[in-house]
Amino acid sequence: MTKRRVVPDFTLLALALLLSVYGIAMVYSAGQTDVLTRVATLWQRQAGWFALGLVAAYGVSRAPLRMLDWVTPQLYAATCVVLLVLVFVGKGFGTGASTKSWLAIGGFRLGQPSELAKIVVVLTLAKVLAARRDAPKSLFDLWQPALVVGIPWLLIMAQPDLGTGLVFIGIFFAMLFWAGCSWQLLVLAASPGISLLLAVSTTSWGAWFLLLIGLVVWYKPYVAESVFVIVANIAMGVVAPLVWEKLNPYQQKRLLVFLDPGSDPLRSGYHVIQSQVAIGSGGWLGKGFTLGTQKRLAFLPAQHTDFIFPVVGEELGFLGVTVALLLFLWLFLRCVRVAGRATDSFSSLVAFGLVSTWFVHLLVNIGMTLNLVPVTGIPLPFFSYGGSFMLACWIAVGIEMRISGDGRGKADTLTI
Repeated sequence: MTKRRVVPDFTLLALALLLSVYGIAMVYSAGQTDVLTRVATLWQRQAGWFALGLVAAYGVSRAPLRMLDWVTPQLYAATCVVLLVLVFVGKGFGTGASTKSWLAIGGFRLGQPSELAKIVVVLTLAKVLAARRDAPKSLFDLWQPALVVGIPWLLIMAQPDLGTGLVFIGIFFAMLFWAGCSWQLLVLAASPGISLLLAVSTTSWGAWFLLLIGLVVWYKPYVAESVFVIVANIAMGVVAPLVWEKLNPYQQKRLLVFLDPGSDPLRSGYHVIQSQVAIGSGGWLGKGFTLGTQKRLAFLPAQHTDFIFPVVGEELGFLGVTVALLLFLWLFLRCVRVAGRATDSFSSLVAFGLVSTWFVHLLVNIGMTLNLVPVTGIPLPFFSYGGSFMLACWIAVGIEMRISGDGRGKADTLTI
């Protein structure tokens, strides 16, 4: 009889620890301003959430993956029905400046359910895809995965929370890719959304539609699928003006500012302009830890949360940014390796889904600070201040550790 030994992945753990300590240090620096005093102690709360996250990660890493697989449907139901619906309905439970993404009862904020919902969606989608014998081969094969992601996505967008909605879409396509879907099928699935985005320009939409027709002719999907894709793309081009009218005013302004930050430099474009100034002024080595002028004078909005990356760029310069990005890259590659060495398809999909969540967060957060994507209000993993997000990040680390330990112990068994 043999017993598998779980081998801890100390490299993965060390990378997550380094990123967290780096992040807490930057939250501390973000609180050192000449005009604001209420943010000076936020790093202490972040450190507390970090400690709680370590405990949660340890507990999750000790749980058998079979148990995690078994409780996934219950977690999904609880997430959709209890947490997200409560936030959506409100009635004294949901709070937030422009969204209802915070869950609060009796004036006490319990956190953002959407952060834990990302992990639950990854688990549920992995369970659905792992149950298939083969990778999805047609659009009709995607109905169940789309339903799994679509229900919480609709609840999230109804809050509205565009940033989290983008993360859910990223999770969906990343896990379909890892499950073996062809790139042609992924493009067809994403085509209606692409048409909606390109509909702002008739020329761009027309060129995209011609490329799509060529892809349909070459890929040769089922006739019903071809008709559905073409009709859906035409419909998205037609309804794009209606979708624009349905957007909240602040969302419209964010999109307009993305195209031209100077159109509203003192309001909607203020975040992006100050962010670019802070990053650009850092140079190669930065102005020094806690010495960033944009930050100290509080010109940089949300500098301890969504816009903490410009603080890194201003104070630590190109060198500090490079170190942070290299740590992220190393962590991502390590998690992809974990997914590749997993003992079963469920574990592999979970590992890849979790790292894809971090990747989308990183891509959108840094992109919005550089005005490469519209401002959506999405935090930077391990860096941005926020208890529920830090806790969710470390729960994900715990799951990755468990999957890595099982994979590493696969070839290393003890005989009893």
